[in-house]
Amino acid sequence: MSALRPAAAGPVLELAGITKTYNPGTPVATEVLHGIDLSLAEGEFTALVGPSGSGKSTLLNLIGLLERPSAGRLLIAGRDTGQLDEAALTALRGRSIGFVFQFHHLLPAFTAHENVMMPALIAHGVADPQIEADALALLDAVGLKAHAHKKPTQLSGGQQQRVAIARALALRPRLILADEPTGNLDTRTADDIFALLREFNHQTRCACLIVTHDPRLAARCDRTVTLVDGRLVI
Repeated sequence: MSALRPAAAGPVLELAGITKTYNPGTPVATEVLHGIDLSLAEGEFTALVGPSGSGKSTLLNLIGLLERPSAGRLLIAGRDTGQLDEAALTALRGRSIGFVFQFHHLLPAFTAHENVMMPALIAHGVADPQIEADALALLDAVGLKAHAHKKPTQLSGGQQQRVAIARALALRPRLILADEPTGNLDTRTADDIFALLREFNHQTRCACLIVTHDPRLAARCDRTVTLVDGRLVI
């Protein structure tokens, strides 16, 4: 676990009056998010639920700095993202946010070890012994040190998702965004993956926002927020 460090204290995510409109200023303008207010503190483990089409993916894209809101303020680790240019947004995303998806999106040509190293390689531009050691420690933490040199096609679905979680933690992010991380897994493996995310949440004090359709998993989170027709119901 030497690769993991506790996050610094302080608010991690703050949304105030966030809206998102597609095709603004045209006859087909569509506002899909309406005045979203949300805050996540250090160590919070929150489920985001809601019916299909409610705007969950759009909200996650905004929080993940993949899109910009149409209005409102979005702060990550105390930084007002509306004041940042694209280069600064990219740097903040890489440093402060880890992503886990329903489908692992591992790079098939690289080993598990290399996949976990990838965020640090992108951030620093070169491999060094510390990056390699940190990635191996993360694989050990998810129970896959013995599989470090296997490629994704040589791993089960659950093992691939464990590698994806280790990769998401590579830069010790303040915030983990997980979009249906167990949606493609059987119940037992889903429970294992959820428990692993929860363990890292406790150990590193990172904030976690988990999109899930599984009421069993949502019930095990610290709190649940529901998005309905682009509005949050806390």
